[in-house]
Amino acid sequence: MAEKKFIVEIEKAKEAKDGRPSVGPVYRNVLFKDGFRPLAQGLQSCWDMFCESVKNYPNNRMLGEREIVNGKAGKYVWLTYKEVHDLVLQVGVSIRSCGVEQGGRCGIYGANCSNWVISMQACNAHGLYCVPLYDTLGAGAVEYIICHAEISLVFVEENKISEVLKTLPYTEKYLKTLVSFGNVTVEQKEAAGNFGVKIYSWNDFLLLGVNKQFDIPIKKKTDICTIMYTSGTTGNPKGVMISNDSILSIISGVNLHLESMNEEFSEMDVYLSYLPLAHIFDRVIEELFISKGASIGFWHKDLKQLIDDIKELKPTVLCAVPRVLDRIYSGLVEKISSTGVIKNALFNIAYSYKLHNMSKGYKHVEAAPVFDKIVFNKVREGLGGKLRLILSGAAPLSSKVETFLRVVTCAHVLQGYGLTETCAGSFVARPDEMSMIGTVGPPLPVVDVCLESVPEMGYDALSSTPRGEICIRGKCLFSGYYKQEDLTKEVIIDGWFHTGDVGEWQHDGSLKIIDRKKNIFKLSQGEYISVENLESIYSLAYNIDAIWIYGNSYESFLVAVINPNMEALEHWAEANGIAGDFNSLCENPKAKAYVLGELNKIGKEKKLKGFEFIKDVHLDPTPFDMERDLLTPTYKKKRAQFFKYYQNVIDDLYKTNK
Repeated sequence: MAEKKFIVEIEKAKEAKDGRPSVGPVYRNVLFKDGFRPLAQGLQSCWDMFCESVKNYPNNRMLGEREIVNGKAGKYVWLTYKEVHDLVLQVGVSIRSCGVEQGGRCGIYGANCSNWVISMQACNAHGLYCVPLYDTLGAGAVEYIICHAEISLVFVEENKISEVLKTLPYTEKYLKTLVSFGNVTVEQKEAAGNFGVKIYSWNDFLLLGVNKQFDIPIKKKTDICTIMYTSGTTGNPKGVMISNDSILSIISGVNLHLESMNEEFSEMDVYLSYLPLAHIFDRVIEELFISKGASIGFWHKDLKQLIDDIKELKPTVLCAVPRVLDRIYSGLVEKISSTGVIKNALFNIAYSYKLHNMSKGYKHVEAAPVFDKIVFNKVREGLGGKLRLILSGAAPLSSKVETFLRVVTCAHVLQGYGLTETCAGSFVARPDEMSMIGTVGPPLPVVDVCLESVPEMGYDALSSTPRGEICIRGKCLFSGYYKQEDLTKEVIIDGWFHTGDVGEWQHDGSLKIIDRKKNIFKLSQGEYISVENLESIYSLAYNIDAIWIYGNSYESFLVAVINPNMEALEHWAEANGIAGDFNSLCENPKAKAYVLGELNKIGKEKKLKGFEFIKDVHLDPTPFDMERDLLTPTYKKKRAQFFKYYQNVIDDLYKTNK
């Protein structure tokens, strides 16, 4: 049988020239080899897309939240498209009556909820830049973003108000209005008033616009829709400017991708919103669902209760990061193994049979219909009973978990890849293609892609297995970093965005992500780690001489190899009555605990996030050196060599901490 090929070459490869590395051929999705499909007529902005849905589906359920009865989450209560539209118009007039004009910046700070989306759509309506404030970027990020983006009005979740007030007086030059998604206290009004900031409860804010009128301005595709701040390798977050055109293009690309497989979204779809709307992945998916007249139900802000939300909402589509899917996987495995010998044996037979048929090319719905009914239906019901698509993004999903979920959930499980700068989706795997497990699939039909060789890391885009830095071109690219043109020029060269990620083409045209060009990586929950920055912080511990921190996107925590300070360690041993020379002390579990304790102290002092703390360490008495090829002549760490040299140590640290 001829092998399927999902990409087509549209430009030839280029040899290395004038100090520039070689570049592999340019590919695009085979469906659109002659050019991409233009956007629907008349669509200029995300606001136009929403209005279209209000016109077509006024009475469809749009936004739903769970009623809290006696402290417990109950049924979902819904607002229709028409009701949301009316609220958005009210909010828009209230924003404008605070003096915010087209091109002004509005911040949104808090967990996903109906009021988040309503505020976002009000920004869309009036051509305001919606700027999410995302606190895991670091303690000072909220203050930095308000000042850098010159935000005059911030919508804020009730329990985050104090965080915004803490940024005063540093932000008082810009910040004029605060709007709570709920209520405000007298103390909060006073605290804000001291700096000339007006603060409103949601209901009071809605009244500001009564009897006032402001025309909704005309918007263009090239207008900026949102500025999303994303963590840089070092220093402050970068503001990624995303235009209406980028979002409309990516939505069109996802629609085409799904249409080509008869899997397109419709008004019947239901989406569970829990991944942060402050991230591009969730923002784009929600805009996509809104464009279809579908329903979005919000979680009730407790990850432990997420499965309960799923059972109540019965979503058809679930977007997740690997950390959440790992949790679902372990929960299922635990449940299955505790069902008793016979049921467990039946499950294993059903699993092997279905996986065998899927591997032979059967679609998942045809691979084992009887077992789906009698065995896997229980898993399906546990996930609400209607799930048809699980999309995983933000970090690689392990092949073991992906395969298991593809078999037992009776839903498509697809990995995707993209960055804030590419407006989320650049690649998505295809349903029922088992060969794509462990890959992010072929490019979406809105981008051109090529690989650029990275000679210093040994990656060659022209070899028989092409590997190199992933470069992307297309309408969905960002419009630049806000107020940082120099950084924009570093990553966009001749129209190509250089992602910093290293990919490897597979025979069928799907892509596998294999490395990161710079020293920044993600943990399995999708959080970025700037490793050099962390190493410089932990180096402040008086009892260590050198540290190498390691993490990867299949693990949720960090580990480290440390050269302890001989004097400090021997002094500690003496004070605690522990005998032994320096080498044997390095092997003593108590010494490890002592070093780790000091690292934790530094972490707390420096207000590091939970995922930036080191979970376990290995103490090496031999200093990192050039003899073992661990350091360059200028004493920079050769990270790839560190990993090679300490691989067994790292594996053991992860094993013992699982």
